[in-house]
Amino acid sequence: MAWRDHPESLFGEAAAFVTAHGVETPELAIILGSGLGSLADEIEEAVTIPFAEIPGFPRGQVSGHAKALVSGMLEGRRVIVFAGRSHYYEGGDPAVMKVPLGLLTRLGAPPVLATNAAGSVNPAMAPGDVVAISDHISLGAPNPLVGDTDERRFVPMAEAYSPALRARLQRAAARAGLALAEGVYMWWTGPSFETPAEIRLAQRVGADLVGMSTVPEVIMARRLGLEIAALSIVTNYGTGMQVVAPNHMETKHVADAAAPRLKRLVRAFLKESEHG
Repeated sequence: MAWRDHPESLFGEAAAFVTAHGVETPELAIILGSGLGSLADEIEEAVTIPFAEIPGFPRGQVSGHAKALVSGMLEGRRVIVFAGRSHYYEGGDPAVMKVPLGLLTRLGAPPVLATNAAGSVNPAMAPGDVVAISDHISLGAPNPLVGDTDERRFVPMAEAYSPALRARLQRAAARAGLALAEGVYMWWTGPSFETPAEIRLAQRVGADLVGMSTVPEVIMARRLGLEIAALSIVTNYGTGMQVVAPNHMETKHVADAAAPRLKRLVRAFLKESEHG
């Protein structure tokens, strides 16, 4: 499937459906990655709608992803949380998250904060660390805009990860007493983990992190005119950097352990003003 297989008419249908179920215009949208769904449980005045009920939304199939939209209040701000995402590797569709992001364009186009679990290829970024993504690498991976015929498909990516949102994240981290490194994320389609040779390649081309999500969402968000930033929880070192090979259970376990730090940062981010 490609961009054209998710018609933009579904944006309005999805928006009409969720607003009819009590979802209001948010100040921030958050995409929660593997092991990070517990933040959704902390939303007050929550309205929860399974993805499967919303027109055009994907049906995710990965453990650790709850696959529901949750709307409500967090730190006195109205938010929408996508508790779980769908991935390219689940069905070969890089545009699988187009409608959830398109829905946001019909709900005031709030900024988006994506989160994920990632492997580190930089020894300075250890399991348990939270890292703000500053840029990405996607060598030969499928582009979610394939099939788009609009001139806006030629999306500039010079500042894909919003400098303003990243500066706000840094201020929030400082006030919360958290270290927040920045790094380059390299997208591998998965679902298999990277080989040792691929990890060495990632290091040589300038990556700090590797993972199986987020990049298609960032490309789509920029095409749709949404401002976006992204955070990674480092769950493991890349294959060949440690004796034990990475696995999905480890990813979820370390993400669960590090989730309180990410939640603390997100809460501080919501308290932080846009301009310092």
